[in-house]
Amino acid sequence: SSKVLAKKELSYMPIIGWMWYFLEIVFCKRKWEEDRKTVMQKLLNLRDYPENFWFLIHCEGTRFTEQKHQISMQVAEAKGLPKLKYHLLPRTKGFAVTVQCLRNVVSAVYDSTLNFRNNENPTLLGVLNGKKYHADLYVRRIPLEEVPEDEQECSNWLHKLYQEKDAFQEEYYRTGTYPAVPVIPPRRPWTLLNWLFWALLLLYPLFKLLINMINSGSSLTLASFAFVIVVASVGVRWMIGVTEINKGSTYGNNDSKQKQK
Repeated sequence: SSKVLAKKELSYMPIIGWMWYFLEIVFCKRKWEEDRKTVMQKLLNLRDYPENFWFLIHCEGTRFTEQKHQISMQVAEAKGLPKLKYHLLPRTKGFAVTVQCLRNVVSAVYDSTLNFRNNENPTLLGVLNGKKYHADLYVRRIPLEEVPEDEQECSNWLHKLYQEKDAFQEEYYRTGTYPAVPVIPPRRPWTLLNWLFWALLLLYPLFKLLINMINSGSSLTLASFAFVIVVASVGVRWMIGVTEINKGSTYGNNDSKQKQK
């Protein structure tokens, strides 16, 4: 029951992207002139979704890099907005439309800021390899009634929110903590038991198939199976590589040029 506003390219990714498409994930081209109508329609479709759901929106629109930050701050200066040290300038139109379409359906905005201790640079591949990371997550619940309905006022509200987030980030880098009393959630054994149950249930027929193939003694069958495993492994590693920060898209690199036009 989680939804997200994501770039359309992700819908083409094998398995994950196709699954997202059928789960009514909202995809956009990140060109507002083309996106406004389609994004609004998909958000309005979620108003009668039969279950409670989370909707994730990353207002900066892309991953943080030094080049994108420099360009983003040039845009902020041109628009007369305060500069941010640790964030890109938020894209306000998508957020405003999301609030407009989901008002009276979604009860609150949860503003989240995630940091990793000791300058750790986590990757999905590192997680899958069992590497341990130490995360600190700062979450604020903001009732949707506090978010203005007018698009311009909503835009100003979001800019103010990001200025506060920048101050929280400054505090974290200076002291190693957020300006609040920390809460350490207890370990939940049910999560591990649930994972073990499904892993055993799904892996059993695969191991049985592998044993039958080995017992068959067919060189062609074994070679075909090895080829499929290699291709799958390469494909998974490629998809994981897409998540790395230094392999981010060029989106956001041309904002200053567009502003000048």
